[in-house]
Amino acid sequence: MKGVKFVGNVNPEYMFTADGEITAGFRASGNEKAKVLSFLAEMKTSLKEGKEAVKYVIDIKKYSPKRSLDANAYFHLLVDKIAEQLRIGNDECKVKMVLEYGTVATDEEGAKVGIKLPKSVNVNSIYPYAKWFDEREENGKKFNCYLIYKQTHTLDSKEMSRLIEGVVYEAQELGIKTATPDEIAQMEGIREK
Repeated sequence: MKGVKFVGNVNPEYMFTADGEITAGFRASGNEKAKVLSFLAEMKTSLKEGKEAVKYVIDIKKYSPKRSLDANAYFHLLVDKIAEQLRIGNDECKVKMVLEYGTVATDEEGAKVGIKLPKSVNVNSIYPYAKWFDEREENGKKFNCYLIYKQTHTLDSKEMSRLIEGVVYEAQELGIKTATPDEIAQMEGIREK
C-alpha cells in the first residue's frame, strides 16, 4: 500500500485514549479529500483481509507554496546582465545580490543562523552566502562572525519575490531594462503541486 501526501489543516483538538495515547486529526478538502479517502479505504480493506496493521510516518509541517521556476530563471537572467554591466563574474554578482536582498537562514525556533570562524579561514571556501557582522577574540585567538543566508533554491515565493525586487532595483539603477511589474508578478505566480 502506498502512502499519501496531501495539504490540509491539522485539527488542534485531541484526546487521550484509555491507555494514555493521543488521538489527533486533520482536515482535507477538494482533491486532497479524495486522496485521503482512497488511502483510508485501502488501509481498511487491508485490515479486513487480516493483514497486519502497518505503522505510518506522519510528517506535519507548515505549508509553504512552491515558487515559480520562471522567477528563478528571471533572477539568474538579471544577475547575468548586472554582472556583465559591472564587469564581475556571475557567481560573484549572485552572492552580492543574495547578501543584499536575500533571506537570513533561521533555525526551527526562528533564531538567525550564524557561524564563527578563525580569522585565518576564508568563509567563501566553506559557504558562499555568509555576511560578516563582527570580530571576536577568545583566549587570545581572533574570530570572524558571519550571518548565513539561504541558498536561492530554498527560498519560498515571498522570499524570492523580495530578492527579485532588489535585483530589479539594482538592474534599473544600471540602466538595464527589466520586465514590467505585471510580468514580474506573473513570473512569481505560485506553482501549486
